[in-house]
Amino acid sequence: MDSKEVLYEDTQKKKRKKRKKKEESKTARTHRSRSSPSVTSTSEGVMGKENEDSAMQIDGSNNSEQISTKFSITVLQLLKSAQMQHGLRHGDYTRYRRYCTARLRRLYKSLKFTHGRGKYTRRAITESTVTEVRFLHVVLYMAERAWSHAMEKRQLPDGPNARQRIYLIGRLRKAVKWANLFSHLCSIKGDSRTSLEAEAYASYMKGSLLFEQDQNWDTALKHFKSARAVYEELGKYGDVENQILCRERVEELEPSIRYCLHKIGESNLQTSELLQIGEMEGPALDLFKAKLEAVMAEARSQQAASLTEFHWLGHRFPISNAKTRVAILKAQELEKDLHGQSADALPAEKKLAIFDKIFSAYHEARSCIRSDLASAGNAENVKDDLNGLDKAVSAVLGQRTIERNQLLVSIAKSKLTRRRDDKNEKVTKPEELVRLYDLLLQNTADLSDLVSSGRDRKPEEVKFAEECDFKDLAFRAERCFYLAKSYSLAGKRTEAYALYCRARSLTENALQKLQSRNDSDKMTVNELKTLYNECRSNSCIEHATGILEEEKAPENLSKKMSTISLSGADKKVEQYLLEKLDVYESAVGDSNAKGAAPRIEAFPPPFKSIPRNPIIMDLAHDFIDFPSLENRMKKDKKGFISRFWR
Repeated sequence: MDSKEVLYEDTQKKKRKKRKKKEESKTARTHRSRSSPSVTSTSEGVMGKENEDSAMQIDGSNNSEQISTKFSITVLQLLKSAQMQHGLRHGDYTRYRRYCTARLRRLYKSLKFTHGRGKYTRRAITESTVTEVRFLHVVLYMAERAWSHAMEKRQLPDGPNARQRIYLIGRLRKAVKWANLFSHLCSIKGDSRTSLEAEAYASYMKGSLLFEQDQNWDTALKHFKSARAVYEELGKYGDVENQILCRERVEELEPSIRYCLHKIGESNLQTSELLQIGEMEGPALDLFKAKLEAVMAEARSQQAASLTEFHWLGHRFPISNAKTRVAILKAQELEKDLHGQSADALPAEKKLAIFDKIFSAYHEARSCIRSDLASAGNAENVKDDLNGLDKAVSAVLGQRTIERNQLLVSIAKSKLTRRRDDKNEKVTKPEELVRLYDLLLQNTADLSDLVSSGRDRKPEEVKFAEECDFKDLAFRAERCFYLAKSYSLAGKRTEAYALYCRARSLTENALQKLQSRNDSDKMTVNELKTLYNECRSNSCIEHATGILEEEKAPENLSKKMSTISLSGADKKVEQYLLEKLDVYESAVGDSNAKGAAPRIEAFPPPFKSIPRNPIIMDLAHDFIDFPSLENRMKKDKKGFISRFWR
């Protein structure tokens, strides 16, 4: 019998056995079911009731858990940290909006709450959707993104135009919509503090929308007051950080409330008080500042109608361009803050910020004047007036630049003798003052050239040029004094003594010039006298110190000569770390000593003598006669014809 047939029969037998087993198991099952139907039905009923009861218990426990769990969010702390870390510390709303967009994308992915893969199908967030606290974060960041987009449009360089303003208000409406949804969801799903913070946030958004729309000031006031009341109550409880944030938000809301009262007519606020309120800092005040700037620009444009001439050193230059008038008027208002009665109480940083605003206003006026010059054509009278106005504005700008640099000098002088304080401020060196006086000399020279460039000079211009010459002399004396100080600190006594003497002579000349004038300033006279006395005392000190050093020079030289040793035994041999492993001694060196390099191992390593293979000189090679090897060389075979050309 063939092997294939045997294998086939075996497989068939196995299949038959499997079929018999299946049939036997089926018959056994049917027999059991017929014999005990009541038992199975009762057991199934009991099991079904038990399953239903357990399912009801599980559902009840889940429902109780859902009802009992309340989400908690510190809204103000969350938003403040996000705003400060992502752009709003510097007023960069574009960066903060991009952060909100990226944060929303991450939340959608982590929650698996995406809006379709191909076609966008919006999924609404309702009460049943909020099963995690991150769903509340989604709604909050949607409101923040819309608000930051609106503020980004508000901070455009030239301000929003009509279409951009419509878009801005639309984004604020969207922010109000999401803030209301956030407040509603927090009132159901959040704890009491979270719902209160969400309500205050929604009230602030509603007030901001009405504030931007310039309408319903009483409703905006009601929303701002309700937000303030909530933050005042929240500022009494919780941790210290949250209390501080709530109080800061109350202070940020106060200017908006006072402005709403001013617009309603229930407040007696003056324009100067509004400007003082606008000097406060904070993201919640940016909308108020923009509104205040728009109001002030409108007031300036109305006042600029009366500003028809610019007076400078006896000259009167007509101003025809409205933009030039507004820019000059803005600069003059800022100058009043610098030279007014309250100017002494202003800190130096605040004065520097005012100077920057003055410079931007005058630069804007100059750009308008030069654009008018380009479009003036061949009208000589108009060109002369515009050139004179440009010269006058440039001269005033030069004066303010000198005043600003003098303020920087006073700040540097206050830090010159001061040691490092708790804030770890950098101490001023005399070289920095020398650099500042170089700038002042350059500014004075430019201003003097600008004033003396005209043909017909008035007495006021001559007097101004004399003041520039006097300032130049005083600045040169101050520069020479601090240059001498820098040489003195470097140990160069001769150069320092000569420079102190030069500074004293320059100060004496400046004093003589100032005292010869009738309108001499007492403060300037006192400053020059103090400088003269300091130059005299410092020159004496440098002279005495130089003589002492010269007297001690031979003694120091003899001491050094006496300690010189040719063998170098007087020097302490510093060992490296690998040479003194058995001694517990630092090889890094003293941290306070300058130039003390660590001695771990010598690098590059020193040369060592090592043995090498001997060099053999073959001297007998030239005197040996080697045998001839021509008989072993191959000979070329040549034909019969090639023999003739040997």
